Amino acid sequence: MCSLMNSPTQTSAWTRLATLSEDLQDEDFRISHLFDESANRFERFSLAHDSLLLDYSKNFLTDESLATLIDLARECHLPAAIEAMFGGEKINRSEDRAVLHVALRDPDTPKQEVLDTLARMETLVEAINSGEWKGYSGKRIANVVNIGIGGSDLGPALVSDALSAFSSGSVDVHFVSNVDPVHLRNTLSSLNPETTLFIIASKSFTTLETHQNGKAARQWLLNSAQNEEAIARHFIAVTTNESAATEFGILGDKLLPLWDWVGGRYSLWSAIGLPIALAIGMDNFRALLAGAHAMDRHFQEADLEENMPVLMALVSVFYNGFFDCHSTAVVPYSQQLNRLPAYLQQLCMESLGKAVDIQGRQVATNSGEVIWGTPGTNGQHSYFQLLHQGTQFVPVDFIAFANAATVGDEEQHRHLLANCFAQSLALMNGHTVAHEPHKHVPGNRPSNTLLIEALNPYNLGSLIALYEHKVFVQSVIWNINAFDQWGVQLGKLLSGRLFDALSGEAPTQDFDASTRGLIDLARKWNGRK
Repeated sequence: MCSLMNSPTQTSAWTRLATLSEDLQDEDFRISHLFDESANRFERFSLAHDSLLLDYSKNFLTDESLATLIDLARECHLPAAIEAMFGGEKINRSEDRAVLHVALRDPDTPKQEVLDTLARMETLVEAINSGEWKGYSGKRIANVVNIGIGGSDLGPALVSDALSAFSSGSVDVHFVSNVDPVHLRNTLSSLNPETTLFIIASKSFTTLETHQNGKAARQWLLNSAQNEEAIARHFIAVTTNESAATEFGILGDKLLPLWDWVGGRYSLWSAIGLPIALAIGMDNFRALLAGAHAMDRHFQEADLEENMPVLMALVSVFYNGFFDCHSTAVVPYSQQLNRLPAYLQQLCMESLGKAVDIQGRQVATNSGEVIWGTPGTNGQHSYFQLLHQGTQFVPVDFIAFANAATVGDEEQHRHLLANCFAQSLALMNGHTVAHEPHKHVPGNRPSNTLLIEALNPYNLGSLIALYEHKVFVQSVIWNINAFDQWGVQLGKLLSGRLFDALSGEAPTQDFDASTRGLIDLARKWNGRK
């Protein structure tokens, strides 16, 4: 992506950034001084799109360093890479696939299969939410359990939870992902098999965790129904493996497709989003798609200097490359976005956790970062101490909504906003108490603030797409493939051998002493010789 010949460190812009970053890290340099020097710094270093404002003024950015970062993007052929993605080129080179999740939310998409699937989703949503769809005993569906993991779980769970205020009220949606049987058991403990519908969300229909939970859910239903024909009334599958789903007992009209040009962590916009549509209704699901599409258009059409995902990505690249940055905190000042950090962990870390570039060469700079966080104000009473007085360099993304989610909560919501704005201000300015060094807060710590008018499907779609495109820009600059995840596969392969050993069906001598010791003790404690 960067150039087929150069890593970002070989560009002229990177050399200039190295010099500029030294000046910005001088002990006398303060972010706050940039505001003293420029009355319009906020206007210069903020950007609005629809109902979303990005304030990136509290960063180590000057006009010169920002211009040089834009030069870096151009030297790395970012505009051409953006067009290659939207044009359907096979930019996922290690798997020889196009990357077209943007087509899932384009109302004018040329992919008829996308429109057909949306229509099928709408039919299912209407049948289930209206009560037309009946369980095996003739009762309407009251609960839907989505069984998936990774991209088949994190995105739908995030959105369904975040938009709970928009609930259709027809069904309650639950999510099960962990192969730990407690997760499924606890979820099913209060549900009635006669009124429960399962969605098996698995591209391959063979993912271990989903396969095991699906089998257990199937047996739970059959223990009550005592009839295999009940499977067709209580299971839907979203998969590419129709034969495996059919063998499971899920019939053709209950099978929804996926495509190889949609990666798992980018799939909530597809039929993987069926639980979202069931939770909030199809109109709100389409509004979610519309918000994402609006951000797609902005990303594709806006100049680099006024492009929100580009600017966020370049700041991250700057900090990774020159400020010894290893993590970023994402702190949504919204309890409804409590699942957002976990969602972004997969999106960012699975996409950017690569040590070789597209040509298979070792990367020459840090790539990727640890993403972590919790909702504010909770975080202020736990890890914010490290952000303010610790030795780590940790940029923060603050996310807040200008309006309360519920009428009548305006005063308490203002306290929430005040805390959000206060934390970014304190991180920048710090505080000194004479002769009391333990009370010294150094400040000069950077942050972005994303202020959004209100939490609704459209704005949430735009926010999620913003982070998707930020990740893509980072991958282009670092010349890595954001759309494969080969590192995930090794543990899956090894777990099969270890399962056999734990079951006493395979020898353990080929394992190292540590693994053998763990297996032996586990078998001893669970009664196996």
